[in-house]
Amino acid sequence: MRALPSYRDLPRRAGFPASWDLWGDEFGCLNLLTPERVVAAARLVQRGAVFPLNWSMGLPDPPLFGREPFRHEVTGAEGSTSHDDVLHGWNTQSSSQWDGFRHIRNHAAADDETGTGHFAGIDDADHGIHHWAQRGIVGRGVLADIGRWRERIGRPLRHAETDLIEPDEIAECLADQGTELHTGDVLVVRTGWVAWYEAQSVATRAALAEPNALTAPGFRSGEHLAEVLWNLHIAAIACDNPAVEAWPPDQSRRTDRRHLHDIFTHTLLLPMLGLPLGEMFDLEALSVDCADDGRFEFLFTSAPLNLPHGVASPPNALAIK
Repeated sequence: MRALPSYRDLPRRAGFPASWDLWGDEFGCLNLLTPERVVAAARLVQRGAVFPLNWSMGLPDPPLFGREPFRHEVTGAEGSTSHDDVLHGWNTQSSSQWDGFRHIRNHAAADDETGTGHFAGIDDADHGIHHWAQRGIVGRGVLADIGRWRERIGRPLRHAETDLIEPDEIAECLADQGTELHTGDVLVVRTGWVAWYEAQSVATRAALAEPNALTAPGFRSGEHLAEVLWNLHIAAIACDNPAVEAWPPDQSRRTDRRHLHDIFTHTLLLPMLGLPLGEMFDLEALSVDCADDGRFEFLFTSAPLNLPHGVASPPNALAIK
C-alpha cells in the first residue's frame, strides 16, 4: 500500500481535504487493516485475556440525543420449549456503536460533488454497515487513556461538563504511556465517561436525556481535529464518551451548513476522510489491565451487524492481550 499523504496534501473535494480518491469504496480508512497488519496484531496476544468492549445494550437509560428506548420481548410462555427475543423500537445507536458512513453527510460535498455528500460520493442507499460486517474489523488496537493521564497530571476531566480535550493531547498521552501508534491501528480513547455515568443516580440519568441537556467531555471540534486524526493514519477511532467530540457543539461559532465542521467535525471525519467513529465503548476493565501491566496495545476485533444498508451498529468488539 502506498504511503498516505498528509492532511494538507490530500486531494480536495468541495474545498476540503478528502480521501475519496485514495479509496473510492465503502471502507475508507478500514482499508488500512491489511492481512499483514492483522497477522502482526495477532502476535500481541500473550496471556489470552479477553476484554469485551460493548456496554450494556440497556445503557444509557434513558437513551441520549432523543433516541427512543427499546422494549425487549421474550416470546413464549414461562414453560415453553423455546424462547425468542424481539426488540421493539431498537435504535442501533442507543448504546455502544460504530457510526457508519451513511450516518453523516457533508453539505458542501452534497452541493458541489456527485452523490449525496456521503463518503466517496457513494449514493446514500449504496452505503451500509453490512459492508464492514462482511470484511470484519481486526487489527492492532492502542488505548490512549486520556482520562487516567489527565488525573495523573492534575487536570482531571470534568465528566458532567463540556470539557474540551485538545487534539494534540492524544500524542501527549501516548508519549506519557510510552505507547507508539502505527499506521493502520485502531485508536481507542478512554475519558472515563462510562464509569462516571454508571455512578449517577436515576434522576441525573433522566436529566441528561432531556432535550439539549447533555454536556460531556470530548475532543475540541474543528478542522484541526480532522487534521490530527488523519495524520495519525489510523484505521478507526473508538471512544467511551457519547460523541467522540465534546458535547454540545458550540453554537456560537456556527455560520452555515457548509461550515458545520467548525462545531461538528463528524462532517469531515466520516464523509470526507472515511474515518469510522466509535462511541460509548466500555473501556473500564481494559484500562485497568493496561495500567497494571503497562501494555496499552492489543488485538482488536469487531464484528458489526450484517445489516444491509444499515446506518450504524453495535461494535461487538473485543480487546485481547
